[in-house]
Amino acid sequence: MTTQSVYLPLDHWDLTTAALLVGVNAALSLSLRLKLERAMLIAAARMVTQLLLIGLILKWLFSIQSLWLTGSVAMVMILVAGYEITRRQRRTFTGWWTFGLGGISMMLAGTMATLLALTTQIQPDPWYDARFALPLLGMMLGNTMNGISIGLDRLISSAVREKAAVEARLVLGHSFPDAIRPVTREAFHAGLTHSINAMSAAGVVSLPGMMTGQILAGADPIDAVKYQILVFFLIAGATGIGVLAALSMGTLRLTDGRHRLRLDRLRPADEA
Repeated sequence: MTTQSVYLPLDHWDLTTAALLVGVNAALSLSLRLKLERAMLIAAARMVTQLLLIGLILKWLFSIQSLWLTGSVAMVMILVAGYEITRRQRRTFTGWWTFGLGGISMMLAGTMATLLALTTQIQPDPWYDARFALPLLGMMLGNTMNGISIGLDRLISSAVREKAAVEARLVLGHSFPDAIRPVTREAFHAGLTHSINAMSAAGVVSLPGMMTGQILAGADPIDAVKYQILVFFLIAGATGIGVLAALSMGTLRLTDGRHRLRLDRLRPADEA
């Protein structure tokens, strides 16, 4: 027995009806004086614009199958993700460091996980097929970005908060990695928590988006579940690698050759 596809295209009125829910939230924010309505409406408009543009770009890329074009779009995605990490920090490193840490970590983690899936599990022909490579990379970046931004934010805020404790360990003769280890462990824990919670709730509390989309498009539920499990494993691995890389480089930036805590390399909170 084959599964009948229930996929139906949406028209503008369908989207407009759903958008009314965002309008309700904006009205609630206005009535409660939360001052979130402007940010909410801008975010919604930005989301619509970005998704429509990427839809047109993907439709064009799918018809070309170019390694260089696919790689260029992937690089733009990584750079934008690095910028978003910078915007999400309450305090940042001076100079380009926060953007650099986020971008390098995202590139390392997202590229490794995506290439692993493309070359071993999914195996499209060609392996760089944009129809598979870019959506997979987008899922890796979107979830890894959360872990890295949370981990870096916790590293910086905890280093500032625990300054006296870290410097006391340094005075007692500990090396800097040993002195700041409690801070890095807390940051690493925070960076991985979102990924762990998402896996724990999958199938019981929530039906993940990729699985739901495949089922709505008519895929067999068991096949959709298998793909979703694959994606969760890839995201968990990418998040761990990305958070570890970001925190390792961030910890190095917080010290120098004399094993001092260099909080002067952070922007003041009101400038972040």
